[in-house]
Amino acid sequence: MEFDLLVVGELNADVIVECGDVRPSFGQVEEIVEDATIVLGSSGAITACGAARLGARVAMAGVVGDDWLGAFVLDRMRERGVDTRYCLRRPGRRTGMTVVLGARGDRAMLTFPGEIGRLAAADVPAAALASARHLHVSSYFLQYDLWDGLPTLLKDFPGTTSIDPGWDPSRSFDHGLPALLPQVHYLLPNEQEAERIARAAGGAPACGLVVKRGGEGATLNLPDGTALRVDAPVITPVETTGAGDSFDAGFLATLLRGGTYADALRVASACGALATRRPGGTAAQPDLAEALELANSLTVTDLQETPQ
Repeated sequence: MEFDLLVVGELNADVIVECGDVRPSFGQVEEIVEDATIVLGSSGAITACGAARLGARVAMAGVVGDDWLGAFVLDRMRERGVDTRYCLRRPGRRTGMTVVLGARGDRAMLTFPGEIGRLAAADVPAAALASARHLHVSSYFLQYDLWDGLPTLLKDFPGTTSIDPGWDPSRSFDHGLPALLPQVHYLLPNEQEAERIARAAGGAPACGLVVKRGGEGATLNLPDGTALRVDAPVITPVETTGAGDSFDAGFLATLLRGGTYADALRVASACGALATRRPGGTAAQPDLAEALELANSLTVTDLQETPQ
């Protein structure tokens, strides 16, 4: 196999604005903020870059416009070792952009979709699927052109699979995802997303469930009864964009390297925490040595053996 990981996902840039104590006001009111920068965004690209940083061989399939922002997104991924041969540039179309307003550890996000949701299953070449050991789908609820064809794509893919659903702007947390989950090896939501997906599905998802719980660490529950919890590292974040995507990268890269589930949870938790040291999703992503140094200090608890 040429690639360990193929990420099928949305692509966009992020405009990170650190507001501090300032709140935006309409009425043509201008305010001065602490910092602002344009960086590589999107769950898929951040996961791909994080896994490549850890030593995995990674390819990305996604769509951008033919504007300067599309070139910016593809260039940033290539710089971080991600193969972009399966990414499309659509003539006359605009690349998506998210404005992230940070405020003392909290954030609000405003997204212009552009081409974010315009990747269809037919746009992912058979050669891409045949070249990878694992298929990861990012931001399921934003990728509306992928919904119809994804069940067949997952069914035909011979390796392992995962989905990070992301937040659903429609608030339904359905769009075919609950019915799709029996075909998926790992679902990687945060706690709020997990609760809403379970509600839409009428119960726990029928797949491996890895839930990111912020300062409470993360949990893993598998259909065979395996249940693990990892601590969250003690770290003071600078900016949290993409922390969950770096977590995904650590989890998947570790499993693909032959690690145990406990190993994967430790590295994932370390990667998610370390990625918050600088603004933007990729600037502070750790290499393998950095991730392992922190991961080795984290405790994984077997929840089956823990008294209730």
